[in-house]
Amino acid sequence: MNDRLAVALQYLLPKQALTAFAGLVAQWRGGAATTMIVRWFVGRYGVDMSEAADSNLESYPTFNAFFTRALAPSARPLARAALLCPVDGAISQFGDITGERIFQAKGHDYTVTALVGGEAAAAAPFHGGHFATLYLSPKDYHRIHMPCAGRLLRMVHVPGALFSVNPTTARGVPGLFARNERVVCTFEADDGTPFVMVLVGATIVGSMATVWHGVVNPPRPGTLREWDYRGQDIRLRQGDEMGRFLLGSTVVLLFPPPTGAPLRFNPAWQPGGAVRMGQAMAERA
Repeated sequence: MNDRLAVALQYLLPKQALTAFAGLVAQWRGGAATTMIVRWFVGRYGVDMSEAADSNLESYPTFNAFFTRALAPSARPLARAALLCPVDGAISQFGDITGERIFQAKGHDYTVTALVGGEAAAAAPFHGGHFATLYLSPKDYHRIHMPCAGRLLRMVHVPGALFSVNPTTARGVPGLFARNERVVCTFEADDGTPFVMVLVGATIVGSMATVWHGVVNPPRPGTLREWDYRGQDIRLRQGDEMGRFLLGSTVVLLFPPPTGAPLRFNPAWQPGGAVRMGQAMAERA
């Protein structure tokens, strides 16, 4: 199937209904049937269960429990770096934010304002800053970790479409990451600068969850929802888990323009390259 046809079909699919159904299946406690589904998935996508804290497929009561499995403590050592890669996956794009425009793929970009839910004041600190877009494939570890230490300021659930977020769709759907449903989490780093982690939903992504809130969606009321945490002292250390996808998707990270040393991404990074949680993502040189 060529790229144009694959993208065109996504406009026709009942994406919301498919996602709701997938969410029900993923929560089903089906005993031997659940184990059979998990075993098929491991074989189909080449999931490396040797890294899991529990490699016994029969011990997972639901597909979601398997999909959000923990890793063995030694599986992802943390590099010594200013910013760590927060997920296992592949690099979609990364680099400078041009004004307020974020590069998606050849011929496509979108604005920081659109990504964070339409609030210009929330987007302004990141104009001229830096971004990284990381894609999690079905075989990947699906917990999301902190690139650096931070204090939680706010969380916004932005309703939207549920297109696939694979590389083919990123090349074919304009403004993909600012069109899909997403959870926008804003933090303050130890030096007082803000940074944002955007968890982007997709077709078949049953829900997204954070460690401080639990499952954010469902419900899906169709309106923007916001939680203000500035009056609380929710702090996460570098490398701590901050959330997870119940079925996989994409994380977009936003960093403001530097006031001192410039941000330099890992020189080994290239679009399409594989990354692992805990690897060095960037330094302030």
